[in-house]
Amino acid sequence: MFWNDDKPQKEFIPPDDTIDLLFSISCREIPVDHVHALSTALKEEIPEHFENSDIAVHSIHVAGSQNGWERPDFNTDEHLILSHRTKLTLRVPKHSAAEIQQRLHGVALDIGGCELVIGKAKIKSLSTQGTLFSRYIQCLENEDENQFLQRMAAELEKLGITIKKALCGKTTLLHSPQGEILTRSLMLADLTAEESVKLQQHGLGAGREMGCGIFIPHKGIDAVKKIEDANDE
Repeated sequence: MFWNDDKPQKEFIPPDDTIDLLFSISCREIPVDHVHALSTALKEEIPEHFENSDIAVHSIHVAGSQNGWERPDFNTDEHLILSHRTKLTLRVPKHSAAEIQQRLHGVALDIGGCELVIGKAKIKSLSTQGTLFSRYIQCLENEDENQFLQRMAAELEKLGITIKKALCGKTTLLHSPQGEILTRSLMLADLTAEESVKLQQHGLGAGREMGCGIFIPHKGIDAVKKIEDANDE
């Protein structure tokens, strides 16, 4: 006699109601700390999508070093040198994607005195990968690393996600007219496919229009320095 009581696992089919739009751009350089200027410029073009909290604006990221160039420290005076492969990425509801593409195509934005011209976009589905990384998650005042992780665990529980592996990275100050915003990077590993997609859809904390709380896939739970230097193009 032979029998197997294990029930076959149902294949997870990711929902496609939220997607990433990857826009080609024409731009030589932008300030390292550009997220507020980028968000403000985009709001002027498609204000109703920001009013409805439809959009998450990924920060524009480049490799830590290239052709002898080293990425400068994070501040408002230094600039990132962009390549022709650098993309502007927006996380949007799929039903809004076509309109957002049409409205932004060909638009020239002023990002801290640097002109950024938006080109065509392609759609990228959210990843089902089990390791995700966020460069910037807003911190509370006087919050240490342990308190930050405990708060993140509580926020994840509200989404039905239990932390299995988490790694905090460096803190970064983002600048805005309302004052400095303290953030931490965070990596989460061993997520199920369902948890991964849900976290990318919802994010963590406030400020998604300024690049905060947005999670992207990462290959592994390596040292934080390697994470920060990864190129997410």
